[in-house]
Amino acid sequence: MIRTLPAKLLGTRQQRLAERQPSRGGRVVAYVLLFLLGALVSLCGGFVQTLWAPAGLLLALAASVAVFYGGLRVTGTKLGAGVPLAGWFLVLMVLMAPRPEGDFVFAAGFTSYAYLFLGAVGGVICATLPTRSGFGFGAPIH
Repeated sequence: MIRTLPAKLLGTRQQRLAERQPSRGGRVVAYVLLFLLGALVSLCGGFVQTLWAPAGLLLALAASVAVFYGGLRVTGTKLGAGVPLAGWFLVLMVLMAPRPEGDFVFAAGFTSYAYLFLGAVGGVICATLPTRSGFGFGAPIH
């Protein structure tokens, strides 16, 4: 059987679903760290996508999706992808708010809109991938 490149890198679905579930305490710590990591990636990505367009946009999107997918794989739950997405989105809301001085981070342009839209789509895609546990708001269903 010939395996595709994504299957070689990420493993097959059966291999991913057979991975061991982390402990509850480990998942809680991971959720907190993933929220902070998602916020940090959002902050850095907001500047990188503007400074080094168009390669910066690809770098920022790759980093965002990597955090979302990494959260899914580390925790084994859909919440593992949703928590960094929430941190990512929260920082974006702060960065998009106008300041009294008239400064802003996201200009009205293609790269800003692409970062917002494609980052959110990537997060939703990662949050809907199959996981090791059933749906239970991050708690495995036995």
